[in-house]
Amino acid sequence: MGKPTGFLEYERHDRSYAPAADRVQHYREFVIPLNEDEVSIQGARCMDCGIPFCHQGCPVNNIIPDWNDLVYQGKWQDALNVLHSTNNFPEFTGRICPAPCEEACTLNIDDNPVTIKTIECSMVDKGWEQGWIKPQVAPHKTGKRVAIVGSGPAGMACAQQLARAGHDVELFEKNDRIGGLLRYGIPDFKMEKHIIDRRMEQMQAEGVTFHTGAHIGESTPVSELLDGFDAVALTGGSEHSRDLDVPGRELDGVHFAMTFLPQQNKRNAGDTIDPSVSLTAKDKHVIVIGGGDTGSDCIGTSFRQGALSVTQLEILPKPPEKENKSITWPDWPNKLRTSSSQSEGAVRDWSVATKSIEGENGKITSINCVRLNWERDASGQWQMQEIEGSEFQLKADLMLLAMGFIHPVHEGMLKELGVELDARGNVRGDTEGASAYHTSIDKVFAAGDMRRGQSLVVWAIREGRQCARAIDEYLMGSSDLPR
Repeated sequence: MGKPTGFLEYERHDRSYAPAADRVQHYREFVIPLNEDEVSIQGARCMDCGIPFCHQGCPVNNIIPDWNDLVYQGKWQDALNVLHSTNNFPEFTGRICPAPCEEACTLNIDDNPVTIKTIECSMVDKGWEQGWIKPQVAPHKTGKRVAIVGSGPAGMACAQQLARAGHDVELFEKNDRIGGLLRYGIPDFKMEKHIIDRRMEQMQAEGVTFHTGAHIGESTPVSELLDGFDAVALTGGSEHSRDLDVPGRELDGVHFAMTFLPQQNKRNAGDTIDPSVSLTAKDKHVIVIGGGDTGSDCIGTSFRQGALSVTQLEILPKPPEKENKSITWPDWPNKLRTSSSQSEGAVRDWSVATKSIEGENGKITSINCVRLNWERDASGQWQMQEIEGSEFQLKADLMLLAMGFIHPVHEGMLKELGVELDARGNVRGDTEGASAYHTSIDKVFAAGDMRRGQSLVVWAIREGRQCARAIDEYLMGSSDLPR
């Protein structure tokens, strides 16, 4: 905890944003951080609540009260050490995690939780500035070789933990740069990519070998990994996008979000996009289907590209403005949230279904929609019904499908492996017991979105760390890695 009476003496104060009119002119991060004294005061607000529900809210079980107290006392390096004991990459979560820890904070009962995410990000940013974050090279090598497929946060966390345990780790990425969706899914204005690069440098110094352009199951046979390594971890993403099966889907201008978003990140990195496949929202009326984070990223990117308008449609009902704390706390509540991108000028609409897409000369010109009514049936399940006479049309030059992801891509690596899948099409693997994170194939493990389905970066880091421990136990008979 921080100061015993801090929550009574100090108001919640969080980071702010640069004005929307300014930030849409570039692709850089635009969060305005608190200064060191302000962060220390926010750390003082952490109360002696007896049961730290923030631990339950945080998937990596960050020891939040301890580092809040250390920041309050000005012991920043000690605080960072505590933070790194549970989270390999707090600069990732400090930027793009939705902060379920804050929803679980006891002070959130009256809507004034400790600014946990801001304190976390401040600690690790200060650590990089001060040179406190250095490679942690294993003192002894085990002689065991581990291959990790997929370089997103799950793969990176798994690789770093195993390298620190003394294993020879090689990480394989199908794209031209390391980072997975952190690199090509998260826009630069939410997280600049030099943040990934400096962790790569640390991991390389710790002994991790990175391979890019290595598409396992296509450019590289799965057999090479099975024959050449003592263990293999599958940490790829859930990349099979949910499609929209309506008339007109084939028209030019209707694209998946994950076709659109990576192109801008590549441009920002200095790459040239082939004009025949290049997508841009410039001077277009953009429709985004899907109200989640991916849809929000499409909004912010579209505005920065010069879209004339952006409309975001969600099939589900509009969430309540405020949750009922007596029912939801300390769990993650369903309530209306407005992202920084949505606040840049997007029109948002709920309980809307797309019926068809219209076009001219093979290109999209508009979409036809209908409003929905959601009611519970006799069994308590929500059912939707179209409202008669509620049809309407929206002008559209570009339509981006951001309705989530169904499961990992099965073609290629997974089919070649013959790994068992669960009912949702994810790689089957438990998280507890002697077979934790083990797939149906001997010495092959799975973690992150490929195992659990589409989820958060913080869950990917958790699973990568736990999978690393499971692999270490498999190889060595026991493990000192934290779980």
